[in-house]
Amino acid sequence: MAKLYFNYSTMNAGKSTVLLQASHNYRERGMQTYLMTAAIDGRAGAGRIASRIGISEQADTFTPDDDVFAMIQKRLDEGAVACVFIDEAQFLSEEQVWQLARAVDDLKVPVLAYGLRVDFQGKLFPGSAALLALADEMREVRTICKCGRKATMVIRQDENGNAITEGAQVQIGGNETYASLCRKHWRDAMGD
Repeated sequence: MAKLYFNYSTMNAGKSTVLLQASHNYRERGMQTYLMTAAIDGRAGAGRIASRIGISEQADTFTPDDDVFAMIQKRLDEGAVACVFIDEAQFLSEEQVWQLARAVDDLKVPVLAYGLRVDFQGKLFPGSAALLALADEMREVRTICKCGRKATMVIRQDENGNAITEGAQVQIGGNETYASLCRKHWRDAMGD
């Protein structure tokens, strides 16, 4: 039975690594997968899912205007797909998450979405909020704070490592821009 899965975490928890490993496991057994990622994040190159540990794969990209159900349907028309993997799922729109649910229900293909739960201000991304509401199963990919506790939050920081408390929800960046923290250290960094 196909399901919609949401694998969520904060920055630098290894979500892309887990996604690429899971896709590899399918392919190693002779099953095809379909990889998708947000077009907005081109840090590893256009249409590329990459892990900080050095592994990567090509993927189709989606923008907020794309019909991801149609993209999945088109890929299935080209040949069997055992599983669909979505990286940077926080950048999906609510409508696109409904399209993923429809792909699971009507096309009977499992969809595994990987993304951030909250932004640097502690607010849900629209795609993440919809996935939390609609996913059949949710899994937390864990990472740790500088204190050793589980990191659940992320700060955006300037070049000196100071927390930035205001700004656009979306700013693409890596370790130079973001740091994962436990809630207590996030509150301290944000001045609470």
